[in-house]
Amino acid sequence: MTAPRNLYPEEIAAVETRGSSAEDWSQILVSNDFVPEQLLQCRLEGRVEIGSGVRIIRSRVKNYRLGDGTVVEGITALECRMRSTFGNNVPVATMNECGGRTVHIFDRMSAQVAYLMAVYRHRPALIAALERMAATRAEEVADDLGATGCNCYITGARFIREIRMGDNVSIDGASVLCNGTLCDGATVGVDVKAYDFIAAEGSRMDNGVTVERCFVGESCRLDKGFSAAESLFFANSHCENGEAASIFAGPYTVSHHKSSLLIAGMFSFFNAGSGSNQSNHLFKSGAVHQAVHLRGCKFASSAYIMAPALEGAFTMIMGHHSFHHDTSVFPYSYLIEKEGNSYLMPAANLASYGAVRDIEKWPARDRRKVGRDVIDFAEYNPYIAGAMLQALNTLHQLEEQDPNAPRYAYNKVQIRDTALRRGIGLYNKALVAALGAMLDRGCSQARYDGSGRWLDIAGQYITKREVDALVAAIENDELTTPDAVDNRFRVFEVHYDDYAHSWAEGIYASILGHTPTVEEVGDMIVSGRQAHATLRSMTDRDRDRDCSTDMAVGYGLDSDNETERHEDYFMVRGLKQTENSKTK
Repeated sequence: MTAPRNLYPEEIAAVETRGSSAEDWSQILVSNDFVPEQLLQCRLEGRVEIGSGVRIIRSRVKNYRLGDGTVVEGITALECRMRSTFGNNVPVATMNECGGRTVHIFDRMSAQVAYLMAVYRHRPALIAALERMAATRAEEVADDLGATGCNCYITGARFIREIRMGDNVSIDGASVLCNGTLCDGATVGVDVKAYDFIAAEGSRMDNGVTVERCFVGESCRLDKGFSAAESLFFANSHCENGEAASIFAGPYTVSHHKSSLLIAGMFSFFNAGSGSNQSNHLFKSGAVHQAVHLRGCKFASSAYIMAPALEGAFTMIMGHHSFHHDTSVFPYSYLIEKEGNSYLMPAANLASYGAVRDIEKWPARDRRKVGRDVIDFAEYNPYIAGAMLQALNTLHQLEEQDPNAPRYAYNKVQIRDTALRRGIGLYNKALVAALGAMLDRGCSQARYDGSGRWLDIAGQYITKREVDALVAAIENDELTTPDAVDNRFRVFEVHYDDYAHSWAEGIYASILGHTPTVEEVGDMIVSGRQAHATLRSMTDRDRDRDCSTDMAVGYGLDSDNETERHEDYFMVRGLKQTENSKTK
């Protein structure tokens, strides 16, 4: 925006001739290249700063700073009625409806910082330091004037109050936006109602969405009447039709169905099927319970979980579960209901092509440009591999208790003997594949010590040792800004492969009794590739079953022979026909 000036008397006269008025023309500042044609039938109140090329048409604007190239048309009120921090430092009661895990949101908040603020409540000094950072950011942006960035397009909306906008923001037909920030490239559509919120870069809220006290992360999509309160959504999440209350929706949280209900939980890389319900229905001592669904969990249609509950990464949940299970040591499992009981099928998802497809599609659907949230997509990593080691130990211990038992009880779930033994075999294959893949990446360097436990911090795989050191640095005022904290996470991410290599090397060293030689590492990499190929042959067979002509039911409705029916099936599915499939 160029240096502002007051309007000249002849400009005021020309503007008034075009149907515009001001409460006090001396409070209206314009760019040096202002022309009266930029204003048409508008009402300006309080202090209004008009940048180069700004157009205001049939709108009321009060106490706003409009960036170069911005268009304001058909707005009932674009106003800032009081000094505001524009949604920064708003407390959001994520995960716990009673506020026990409150996160103070701000426009530069990453998923990792939010995770620390929500999960590490046992470190009050950390929480106090992070909340100070949020408060400091709020004071940095606090102003008596609302503001738009450059080239914003604001049209057909009703009330926009105390909203701060970045560049290239689009608002088209919103009903009410109050006390919030729209970062660069954010889009707000028809009938949206949003209160006390932050919408990060490239996010979109459209078609009747209602949000209250929410953070909508980078490139997130909330659409088709979705409603959310007291919730956090991080990069590339996409929610439509359903409802969320007090959830921590990590990257790639997806819910597309009208009947989905997510309450008081943590999710990431998650998909909610039609009719799924993750809720807090005990209320004996209030709405205090939570459920955590680790990375990659998926709810089948009509799945139900009563909090508190915890599932391992990449678990498929089917049926009704209300016994408060904990299956966190069993990644890639199926959790199913049978005769009112919860049955676990350890590692069953390792043989499903669906899990492979999910892992491959996430990086391909990454729409981010800023990348404030650190996201790891590695299929083979120390976090999941470490869980597999725990799973194997647990399964062996259960089997040793009674080798002839038809089923085993573990943390409120039942495991059939056949499922237990199959799980052991699948986990062994996956562990060899994972260790080989990690040894095949990165290199062995003493300064990148990846030993010990690993964590998944809202999408980032990282050692617990590093997180503990980072937390201590925040508590000791060594890291005093969100950027400094985020940079610490990013530095680890740069060397992730080396840390993962170190972890895998340490696992093999514990098995061999010595540090693996170069030749042994080479052998392990080869074994890992072979194990990976074996697993892929299993998932490929699963895919082939789903793509076989047995699934051609309902295709070729008017066809007179199998060949035409199969041709319709393969054409619609986008599949390649084999010679066998062409025969009658």
